[in-house]
Amino acid sequence: MQTSESFTLSALLSFSGGLQDAYTYNIRGRVFANAQTGNVVLMSQNFMLGKFGAGLHYLCPLVSFALGIFIAERIENRFKDSKSLHWRQIIILIEMIVLTAVGFLPSELDMPANMLVSFACAMQVQTFRTVRGYGYASTMCIGNLRSGTESFSQYLRDRNRDALFKSLHFFGIILFFAIGAGFGGVVSSIFGIRTIWISAVLLLLAAVMMIRKKVDI
Repeated sequence: MQTSESFTLSALLSFSGGLQDAYTYNIRGRVFANAQTGNVVLMSQNFMLGKFGAGLHYLCPLVSFALGIFIAERIENRFKDSKSLHWRQIIILIEMIVLTAVGFLPSELDMPANMLVSFACAMQVQTFRTVRGYGYASTMCIGNLRSGTESFSQYLRDRNRDALFKSLHFFGIILFFAIGAGFGGVVSSIFGIRTIWISAVLLLLAAVMMIRKKVDI
């Protein structure tokens, strides 16, 4: 099994993803870094009400998220055969730099900060897509909830232990995301805009995990 697909790494990234959502929502003007569906709803609502400035507040992170997906895919294609540095490590490094920079931006620059966090989240969700061979998302819950519930239903019907094992993985990822979000919400009230540096540290730990098992990533 590849290190990038281990449950420990996936749980760490999901915890970080939950923290980032709590950070942008509580500290950076109630915008979601990961939950772009929420941003689409709020963007459309504001545009329909003629509140174009408020609509842009949600449109910009949405566009930035799409850009993060695009850049991550390009990096994968460009460096997937690299022998010196794995493309996933390159993306984690970029995420760390971006999130560290966000912690220096004052509240007057909430929109650029939200765009940068969304960009980093998108790169992560594009880069880490499987846990023990199961497709998952480390920065959002809806797909994981669907897959986990589906697998649990299959277990109840067929008593297939593999289906139960799979469902527990998805529910575990959701749990770590929720813990990260709760932790981020509490810590944000203490450290304010610098809370995002915790995510940068978590990504550093993820990078160390991948370096220690370089042959498997």
